[in-house]
This record gives sequence, structure tokens and C-alpha cells, in this order.
Amino acid sequence: MKQIPNILTLCNLLCGCIAIVLLLQNGIRIVQSDDGMGFVTGQELLFNPESIYLAPLFIAIAAVIDFFDGFFARLLKASGEMGKQLDSLADVVSFGVAPGMIIYQFLRMSLAAQPDGLYASFLWLIPAFLLPMAAAYRLARFNLDEGPSHYFRGTPVPSVGLTVAALPLIYWHAGSQTVLDLFMNKWLWYALIIALSWLMVSSLPIMSNKPKSISMSGVMPYALVLTTGIVSLFLLGWWCVPVTFASFVIFSVIFKKQII
Repeated sequence: MKQIPNILTLCNLLCGCIAIVLLLQNGIRIVQSDDGMGFVTGQELLFNPESIYLAPLFIAIAAVIDFFDGFFARLLKASGEMGKQLDSLADVVSFGVAPGMIIYQFLRMSLAAQPDGLYASFLWLIPAFLLPMAAAYRLARFNLDEGPSHYFRGTPVPSVGLTVAALPLIYWHAGSQTVLDLFMNKWLWYALIIALSWLMVSSLPIMSNKPKSISMSGVMPYALVLTTGIVSLFLLGWWCVPVTFASFVIFSVIFKKQII
């Protein structure tokens, strides 16, 4: 029973690995043809679409599992240093590396859409890896942090991972040429990399999973984030994820005194 939280954490890691595979597989399939008499006359390479749009599903499943492994660890009183370190290692993959690969693929697509983009240097893609590097630093710092636990210092890695995971869904359900053109702009992705990486490694006070107090002022930022999320869900569809994340950060800054 004590190992249930660790097993769930490993399932979190598994989902992250599957998401990465879905992001990177190119779907090449070799088809052989013959002349009707059993002699092979040629081979043809067929390219299936990459499965970027499926990766968010497994990142979302990883987030659900990440919640429940902590829940069961507290329920079974199985919290310990082993579980804490294992959880961070899994989070680096599921909410750091996998989202980083989403940005990598969108960067690759945006470069390919430019004139002579297919010949662009690989160096243009390296910034995508800043996101998993920042996530690893953020999680390592979190494990060593002995300060107050009623608020986060820097945005939590899973929240950043889920925000990035929503971007392929926004792209594939856009229905707007303006949005499609925006997603094909490499400068958008570089700005996003810098902003999200800084938010993770910064010491910005961010509201945690539960309010510091149950007073009106204490629950106000949580209520505003929840309201923003619900309203944007009905009005904006998948855009609700980055909008809610932005409100999460903005209201944390506005209500800093109530949080810390």
C-alpha cells in the first residue's frame, strides 16, 4: 500500500514519455508493390501526420495522476524523501521535456513556413530546450526550499506544462487564419519560452493550492482565477487554459499581500 503513490508517480512519468513519442514520431511507413507475379517492383514512403495534437491528452493525464499521487501519499501517510524526489523527476519529463518538445515542433513548423526555412540552422531550435532546463531548476529549488509552504516561489511546473499543452489544441481548432499565422511566427515562441522560463525560476510569490486563510480577502484571488477560468471556457474554448494561467499569475501579483 505504501508504494501506491510511487507507482502513480511512475505512471505520470510514463504518460510524459508517451507524449514525447507522439510529438517526435514521423509516421513513416514503407509500402512494397509487386508486378502480380511476386516480384517486388518498388517501394514507396508514405508519411502520416505527426501526432502533436495527441500529446496534450497524455500531459493532461499526467497532471491528474500528479494530483492523486500526492493525495494518496497523504492519505496513506507514505510521504517521504523518496516520493518527493521521484515526483520531481517525473514532473521534469511530463511538464518540462514534453511541453518543451511541443514548442520545439512549433518552432520547427514556423521556421519551415519561412522562405528557405527548411535550410534554417538547428541553432534556431535550441531555445526550446530552455523550458525543460528551467523546469528542472524550479523543481530542484522546490525540493530544497524550507520556507513557508502556503505559497509558491515562481510558477509551478505543472501549470506551465498544461498551458503549453493547450497550444496544439488551440492551433488545430483555431478556425482563424490570424491565429494560424500567429502560431507560425517564431518570435511568438521565443517570447513564450523566455516568459514561461522566467516565471518558473523567479521568486515571484504565486498562490498555492489552498488559500492562506478562509477570510474574504484570502479566498478572493482564488475566486477570481476560478471565475476567469469558467467564463473563458464558455467564451474562448481552448484559449481558456492560457487565459486562466495568465490570471493565475496576474492575480497572484495583485493580491501579493494576501498570499504571503
